Amino acid sequence: MMQLARWKFIVVTAAVLFGIFFSLPNVLPASVRDAMPGFLPHKTLNLGLDLQGGSYLLLEVDTKALRKEKATNLLEDVRKNLRDEQIQYTDLVQTPTGATVRINDPARIADAYNILSRLIQLTKTGNPDLRVSRQDDQRISLTFSETALAEQASGAVDQSIEIIRRRVDELGTREPAITRQGVNRIVLQAPGESDPEKLKAVIGQTAKLTFQMVDTSVTLEEAQAGRLPPGSEILPSTDRAALAYVVRRRVDVSGDMLTNAAQVNDPQTGEVQVSFRFNSQGARRFAAVTSKNIGKPFAIILDGKVISAPNIQGAIPGGNGVITGSYTVESANELAILLRAGALPAPLNVEEQRTVGAELGADAVEAGKISTAVGFTAILVFMLLAYGGLFGGISVIALLVNGLLIIAAMSATQATLTLPGIAGLILTLAVAVDANVLIYERMRDEVRAGRPLVTAMDAGFSRAMETIIDANLTTLLAALIMFFFGAGPVRGFAWTLSIGVFTSVFTAVVVTQLLLALWFRYARPKTLPIA
Repeated sequence: MMQLARWKFIVVTAAVLFGIFFSLPNVLPASVRDAMPGFLPHKTLNLGLDLQGGSYLLLEVDTKALRKEKATNLLEDVRKNLRDEQIQYTDLVQTPTGATVRINDPARIADAYNILSRLIQLTKTGNPDLRVSRQDDQRISLTFSETALAEQASGAVDQSIEIIRRRVDELGTREPAITRQGVNRIVLQAPGESDPEKLKAVIGQTAKLTFQMVDTSVTLEEAQAGRLPPGSEILPSTDRAALAYVVRRRVDVSGDMLTNAAQVNDPQTGEVQVSFRFNSQGARRFAAVTSKNIGKPFAIILDGKVISAPNIQGAIPGGNGVITGSYTVESANELAILLRAGALPAPLNVEEQRTVGAELGADAVEAGKISTAVGFTAILVFMLLAYGGLFGGISVIALLVNGLLIIAAMSATQATLTLPGIAGLILTLAVAVDANVLIYERMRDEVRAGRPLVTAMDAGFSRAMETIIDANLTTLLAALIMFFFGAGPVRGFAWTLSIGVFTSVFTAVVVTQLLLALWFRYARPKTLPIA
């Protein structure tokens, strides 16, 4: 093992060059990094919320609103299916877990039961999401199962996490940490974003876009006076044409059929608008609705408010359109971001918010530098005193290469460095030195047992490897558990520690062995300096 193998020299040289190239951008000014050729690495370490400053939000998915919306949609499905089959009914009532309806003709109860049973869908676990049953007084009851509601709530949280991620990414925030907490809560940490109100404005909107026909059979005043037609509702308006509109509950085209949205300007008037494009299914439905309702108003509804209700001038077959209103460039761009990212399945309630100032983050960075320097100095002094200038110096060189590789690996993978991550870095340095101590002490034992120098040095590496691998595997397992089950800073600590496990084994064994082999080849020693 003490032979100067060519492959070891190549591997160590390549590792050191990797460490230099990928660590270098961290010490260069931004102007120099921008001027560097494209084939050179430009990425630097991402600092976490506690080092860079930023915003912290604890959000709760409103699952009660989700249940209410599901029950409302069920009510509309019951109404539509019974009307399509011309089955007369009364007392269609929404309940907390579903709906009930009374069939007027006793002879059509069986038909109604069969029709409404078609609304049953299977959940991911294969169980029916709805239970349809006959009741007294010619009633039929539809009740959602608790399993289906719980499954939908869990899926809503997962979907909300992905939508929040897309919205935050659109803002340009680097490395946001978005994790689930408990059953229905989400933790968002956005390093570098010092305005939590801006975050809340973007991620807090449900951004549920629908296109529904305006009900022109009654005026707004008549509907407000109590003559609201079944299947219609009064929605407030944000445009200047009216304070509210009477719109049909049926959704003709939904926002989940959008493929793109962008802020544009009207080429003739310069008015700020939001353009949108549907997918093939949405384009067909949009064309069908506009061709059948020429001359009628079509409401564009965002989060329960009519933002525009233009008259349909003609069929729109291309699947493209624009949303007009009193928009600024910023507000139109924010709306486009929301539409591109998709609608949240349920409203989000902000349970807690915190802002970490840049000054506090700078203090944490400075404290991290000091603690790292103190830790490295303590290790340096110990190794030099315990093993002398030669063996102690080789360990320190391996330690420097280890730190270089950790920084390079985190820069290359764009991992986020947090304050606990710095603690993981310091712990990694200590673990790396521990491997050197095991190797050196084994060499001492072998020399004292009367082994020749080269045999003792070989045995120091070979017989210490079992202990080194066992210790580092245990550390790696603990780090993996923290990474997959932890959140925020805990994951930062685990990630730094995991990278350090691999780099410390490499430097403590391969780099140290190569340096000792070089020393042995050219110095031809007769005794072990640390014996």
